[in-house]
Amino acid sequence: MNGRPGDVALDHLSLGGQGWSRVSAVTRHGLDLVPVDECRGNHQRAEAAGRPYDQEGRRSVVARSCGSSLSSGTRWPLSTVTLNNMCMSSTRIVTGMQLDLNLLTALDALLEEGSVAGAADRLHVTAPAMSRSLGRIRKATGDQILVRTGRHMTPTPRALAMRTEVHVLVQQAHQLLSSRTDLDLAGLERVFTVRLHDALTTACGTALVAAVHRQAPKVKMRLTVEPGHDSPELRRGEVDVASSDGPPPQPDIRHRLIGRDRIILALRAGHPLTEGPMTVERYAAVDHVTVSRRGELRDRVDEVIAALGHERRVIVSAPATDTALQLARDTDVVVTLPEAVTRSARDQLGLTMLPLPFELPPVPLYLLWHQRYDDDPAHTWLLNLATQTLQDLFATPDAGDQ
Repeated sequence: MNGRPGDVALDHLSLGGQGWSRVSAVTRHGLDLVPVDECRGNHQRAEAAGRPYDQEGRRSVVARSCGSSLSSGTRWPLSTVTLNNMCMSSTRIVTGMQLDLNLLTALDALLEEGSVAGAADRLHVTAPAMSRSLGRIRKATGDQILVRTGRHMTPTPRALAMRTEVHVLVQQAHQLLSSRTDLDLAGLERVFTVRLHDALTTACGTALVAAVHRQAPKVKMRLTVEPGHDSPELRRGEVDVASSDGPPPQPDIRHRLIGRDRIILALRAGHPLTEGPMTVERYAAVDHVTVSRRGELRDRVDEVIAALGHERRVIVSAPATDTALQLARDTDVVVTLPEAVTRSARDQLGLTMLPLPFELPPVPLYLLWHQRYDDDPAHTWLLNLATQTLQDLFATPDAGDQ
């Protein structure tokens, strides 16, 4: 039988005992096994044909993509087999779907946890077993993946570069291989990353984490701060759910409108603005603080004020909403911000709320996610839980909050 392009030589895959079931699994994927010494071809395959037996006298075989199987009963007295591409320019080691997926899963856990012990705990294996997996990953990739720096392990540049792709591949494999059954929240083990505006994290982060833990106690969460600029993290699979003040322009990013928040003025009790009528002139004349991670001293409010013929006096920029509110509590600066998402923080600080003396459109609040999760029951559960938690912020407050 002549060798053909696409032939793959098999060595070093144990076939002891029930090993033939693994070969049969290969043939079910359209591969036929023939002895190497019966193959004839060029370059590497010709070399392989010259040494049909390994050092221990075991006969090698070739798996050819020919669509047939071993149902005819041909069985070779092999104890080891290795998959090695003999006619491609690059060599590809194939050790079976289960083993490859395990290595990817181990790599994903190592990169997520940053330690052998943490990855072992996450996958419910022993630390020595995870250490052996790391050794095999290092051998396969030719990279250290994790290197020790003091008491910690630091990912190499290549590990950082492949982390996102590995995570996406593992998630896609789990989705592909998992059966369509009811979601078992009690047994769900997963790490979700939710990226929210800092005010939202303060307002409902605790409630969201508590709700998740109550329903799915094995789930872990990362609450990250919304970046000050557009980010491809959703598309790369690094973030599962994110907040935004507008719908995304990318067609592969889904969005859900949570609500619209009116803009108000927050200031300390007894501030001079709390006495007498509020006018644009009085508003513009007091000291203001803006909220900007980039340190911007102007925002859209200044454009509205300028159109009315005024300019407000901004004396400081705060990197987070909490910082701006603390400044408003401890000084005479005032801060203009959304009402619903800051209600809890304002109440805790004892701040007073005043309506603005000019019109500003309400700020919309959206949740965003990538379309890859459309058929993911666990992600849908998280998205619905986050939606309900955020929508609770927009419930009508008690009269005492007005």
